[in-house]
Amino acid sequence: MKMEAPAEQPAVATRERLMSLDALRGFDMFWIIGGYWIVQGLAKGLNNRWFNEHILAQTEHARWEGFVAWDLIMPLFLFIVGAAMPFSFAKRLEQDDNKARLYGHILYRVIILWILGMIAQGRLLDYDLSKLQLYSNTLQAIAAGYLIASLILLNLPLQWQVLVTGGLLMMYWVLLSVVPVPGQGMGQLTEYGNLAFYIDKLILGRFQDGTNPPYTWILSSMTFGATVMIGALAGQLLRSDRTQASKVLILLGSGVACILAGWVWGLIFPVIKHIWTSSMVLYAGGWSLLLLGLFYLAIDVLEYRFLTTFFVVIGMNAIAAYMATHVFDFRQLADIFVGGLAKRTGDWHDFIRGTAGIAILWLILYYMYRKRTFIKI
Repeated sequence: MKMEAPAEQPAVATRERLMSLDALRGFDMFWIIGGYWIVQGLAKGLNNRWFNEHILAQTEHARWEGFVAWDLIMPLFLFIVGAAMPFSFAKRLEQDDNKARLYGHILYRVIILWILGMIAQGRLLDYDLSKLQLYSNTLQAIAAGYLIASLILLNLPLQWQVLVTGGLLMMYWVLLSVVPVPGQGMGQLTEYGNLAFYIDKLILGRFQDGTNPPYTWILSSMTFGATVMIGALAGQLLRSDRTQASKVLILLGSGVACILAGWVWGLIFPVIKHIWTSSMVLYAGGWSLLLLGLFYLAIDVLEYRFLTTFFVVIGMNAIAAYMATHVFDFRQLADIFVGGLAKRTGDWHDFIRGTAGIAILWLILYYMYRKRTFIKI
């Protein structure tokens, strides 16, 4: 892990990057680090049936089959990691044309992400072996997907990258459909009867993810890789010599196509985020492509800057923001400033408290941004 300080002012350093990608990362991270608090607080304050049915309902994960807005957060995170890979790999290879060193960096990053994932959600800091979870966090899904996508991206031409990505999705579908699970049979996609859960239980044992319903990780790494690769393909498009207009059209068109393909595939291989089904990868990938296309159009093409800085500040230090909110509850820090308002604000206090918590974290990130301190792996 390292802290980088660009040579010039932060604004200059940001312009040299694809600002829309940083902003999209910040947009996604905003919901991860506490946007949920604000929506929940609004729901309590408004006490409005329409808001609860149409907005608040989108902040609760689908229990098993199905997909709501909140289910997009994790796939979008993996997608954005993939979209940045062509840029970061090209930069490293331009500075030092040595693939061996690049592979060393990739392995180092995978290890650090894995350890951070165990800290964030694997209960590593409990120092209790009976509570430890080895593979249970978004950062570890990123690590697995990043490793798979790296091998594809660095060793295959573009057309083969597309074919292998599709092959991962097809292979996962076939495995979950035709390989019988002892005691369950073939083609089971129930919470505890599917092949991916069986493999996790077989290999991880007591160190398995203990959520209910369970997420799956080991076999699902195949489709984590496919999600990251969809992002990497989008990143290669953005690095290409195509016109900005054609890039926007391809991103938006590909997004719609993936959403439709994922929905159709979902009729026979349901969209289930917990086991990261192939249909879910395409469906979530389609929405991710649409968001990237819209952010790229608004920020890098039309140069609309409204709220850009707010999201870029978060996106430039995404790992720091993610880990900070898994170690500290910033609403408790906010209580120092707004706790005394509870008696006066009534049902709106959760909204005020959540907003203040995010504001404190954002100001810390903004200070880091102004000081050109960017924590990277």
